[in-house]
Amino acid sequence: MEMPSACWDTWVSKALVPLNSRNHILSLRPIHLRKDKPRSQPLVVFDDMQQWDRSSVEVEISETTFNRWVNYTTSSGDDDDDIIHSAVAGNDEPGAFHEKFKKLILFSTNDYLGLSSHPTIGSAAAKAALEHGMGPRGAALSCGYTSYHRLLESSLADLKKKEDCLLCPTGCAANMALMSTIGSMASLLAGKELPSGDEMTAVFSDALNHASIIDGIRVAERQKGVKVYIYKHCDMSHLNELLSQCRMRRKVVVTDSLFSMDGDYAPMVELARLRKKHNFLLVIDEAHGTFVCGKNGGGVAEEFNCEKDVDICIGTLSKAAGCHGGFIACSKSWKLLIQSRGRSFIFSTATPVPVAAAAHAAVGVAKHETWRRKALWNRVKDFHLLTGIPVTSHIISLVVGSEDKAQQASRLRVALSAVHTRQDLENLTAALSRCINFQDVRMYSSNCGYARL
Repeated sequence: MEMPSACWDTWVSKALVPLNSRNHILSLRPIHLRKDKPRSQPLVVFDDMQQWDRSSVEVEISETTFNRWVNYTTSSGDDDDDIIHSAVAGNDEPGAFHEKFKKLILFSTNDYLGLSSHPTIGSAAAKAALEHGMGPRGAALSCGYTSYHRLLESSLADLKKKEDCLLCPTGCAANMALMSTIGSMASLLAGKELPSGDEMTAVFSDALNHASIIDGIRVAERQKGVKVYIYKHCDMSHLNELLSQCRMRRKVVVTDSLFSMDGDYAPMVELARLRKKHNFLLVIDEAHGTFVCGKNGGGVAEEFNCEKDVDICIGTLSKAAGCHGGFIACSKSWKLLIQSRGRSFIFSTATPVPVAAAAHAAVGVAKHETWRRKALWNRVKDFHLLTGIPVTSHIISLVVGSEDKAQQASRLRVALSAVHTRQDLENLTAALSRCINFQDVRMYSSNCGYARL
């Protein structure tokens, strides 16, 4: 039996044929900007936490906003209008409006490595902005794609051990682009707008996949080219049953690698086995695992030694990278097809050059500052030791027994960062213990589960 990637490479190549005959294959051509020397950027890294790192978890909030927050008063974001108007007016005179602020420690941030405040990353963005400005000039397929974007794509392809990579405006747009492309394949291969049942593509999606995957699948369904199967969360027996009953040749399984709400992992080893058995294309969304999991920060697939079993990897640069944007790591033929059929990519403005420059610096910093990954996993261990809850990742979901308790705790999902300290964790668990009895916590779901109070 052919390996799944070989089958799909053939189908992708065939899908490109009608596009080529109609001159519908769209090309990316990197523009070299004036003074464009992205390769000469020095990479300044550090061996441990610096003072500026804490700014990614330490924030200030006005007492007015804080009081409205804890009293569950609805807000449109205008709580600090008096402060803003005073600042705009430059009113520093005695008697002018002055508000008191509270310092808070964030446990809701996706900045898992604390890179959003890294000076090397900020310097890369500042240098690119001073030399080239902020405006992206247009969509990637017209004039918004530069050598900065290409350099970032290459570094991400290397990180994910894939042949190539396509940058997208966001991780959400990346999922939408891929799924809409998969939705168009059946009609391209069948040579007609409404392919028959056997000509369609079967898409198998985990029940708790991210909203952008779900929305992307809905777009694909509207194209009349896919039939969708939802399998129970991380339930490989159910997935195997659905795959066994499906008679379509083209099958795609799509899943988060690390689920954003429950903090549990997809069963990567079992997925790899099923892939070989059923010959499907395996797509994973590595939004919360990239730069965090694996020896080199390659993600959950690297952590479980399954990189070769993953055909397409979706990722984001707005979480552990501390920047902005999304990407699809894949083969060159898949990239060509997605950039020609992925509507959320085609019709979106390109990532601004300073953001691409910053993200490229972030890839290098995340690779070299290995202490950040170690520090993050130490905080995961600290949370376990302090609470007794056997957590497995930096995303911790606490399901409180009643709605009243949930509001009192005001914390259902805890996200840990490399720049949290042991003291931060002690303060957090002390605060939680005032409304939660950790002795009553029990874990359930043998596969991945989450804490229930």
